[in-house]
Parts: sequence; C-alpha cells; structure tokens
Amino acid sequence: MEQWQDQGIILSSRKHGESGAIVSLLTRTRGRYVGYVRGAQGTKMRGVLEIGNSVDVAWQSRVAENMGTYALELSANAGVHLLHDPLRLSALQAVCALCDAAMPEREAHEGLFDGTLALFEAMKNEDIWAAAYVMWEIAFLRELGFSLDLSKCAAGSGDDDLIYVSPKTGRAVSRSAGAPYKEKLLSLPAFLTPRGGDIDDIAIDQALQLTGFFFEHWAFTHHSRGIPDVRLRFAERFAKTIKPADIADSKDLKRA
Repeated sequence: MEQWQDQGIILSSRKHGESGAIVSLLTRTRGRYVGYVRGAQGTKMRGVLEIGNSVDVAWQSRVAENMGTYALELSANAGVHLLHDPLRLSALQAVCALCDAAMPEREAHEGLFDGTLALFEAMKNEDIWAAAYVMWEIAFLRELGFSLDLSKCAAGSGDDDLIYVSPKTGRAVSRSAGAPYKEKLLSLPAFLTPRGGDIDDIAIDQALQLTGFFFEHWAFTHHSRGIPDVRLRFAERFAKTIKPADIADSKDLKRA
C-alpha cells in the first residue's frame, strides 16, 4: 500500500458517482495531485471541499500510479473572510483555477504553495490584496517557466523610465526606446518597476491585462480550453470597478 500525508489547498472538486468526488489539490511537497474522496456529498465534507480551503491530507493507493483516495481535514477556510466581497472571492477562485489548469500533476512546487497561502492571507487586507494578487500572477508565470523581466530596459538604454513591455520577450522597455513602436508594446504599470509608483485601480487593471496577455500567448497557448473562464471574469469584474473620472484623471497625468 502506497501512502503519504501532506498539506493541501482545494483547487477543484467534481462529483463522481452517488456520494464521491474527484478532488484536485495543490500540495506543499508533491505539487498538484488528484484523488478520490468518499462521502464528499455530505454536508460536512461539502464545507471542507470549498475552493481555496487549506486541508490536512492523507492519501493512499494500492500502487503509486493510481489516483488513490484522500482523507481530508479542514485546517483553514480561505473564503470565509471574503464572502462580503464578491470581487476578492472571484480572485481566490481565479488563483485556484489557474493552478488547476496549468500546473503539471505530481511535480513539486513548494514555493508556489507557500506563495498562494501568503496571497490568501493578504486578501484579507482591503488595501493590499489587489497588488498582492498581481504579484502572485507574475510569480505564477515564473513558476511555469515564463519569467517577465521588468527590472531594466530590454533595448539596453540608460533610460530607467520603464513604461512598456515587449509582447515578444516579456522584458521592460523604456519610454525613449519604445517610442517608435509604442503601438505594438504593452503598458507597464509603474508599481511593477524598480522605481515604483502609485497602486490604484487603473494600475491594477493594466497589470491584469499584462499578465493576461502572457497567460494567453505563453502559458495557455497550447491549452485547448485557454485561460480559465473564472480568471477572465475576475479581470472583467475588476475593470468594471474603475470610475470614468479616474480614467480621465489618468489620461491627464500621462499628458502632463
């Protein structure tokens, strides 16, 4: 009998049979893992299997290659602090969907596990959650092998006014170097550069568009289903929170 114990985050759960469920977890030391949970349709277990919950995991199977079965105990409910805020709850769901769709199975990514728990903790804070989410997506791209280099100009200019990103390389481009091709470049929010900048809703929206581009064209380009719908909906919901007056003010600042 093969067996192990670990910590995990619920990524998805789908009903299987009359009372069971097939559950996908992001585990601390074994990466994304799928197993079967008996009695998953009961009231108690449905609460345990909510997306984003942290659980203590015991897995066993006759042979290591099989799906195996889980015994799960709830250790933390990530969504309970976000029920009053549908936007933040949507962000939590997007995190889990991205991990479930993109992470290879049974490949350890302990840094991603710890970073995801840190993000869930940050999401309790109204002032920092959105920026923390963006930083998580950038780290997630790096975990998948698609690193963005936003530290210096890709063209090698001494200009540190980084305002663009090359869609081909994922590297930052300065204002002066990018001017001739600015229509072909992606916007880089100042808060993601070494110089830093304001973290307002418009900057977060730009950052979500930036990471969304690289999800579409890099990370999910060969996935038949593309970017998870919940991630697309989260970005759309966030964009709708921006007031027209804020957009006008942002344009005025750029002209200045």
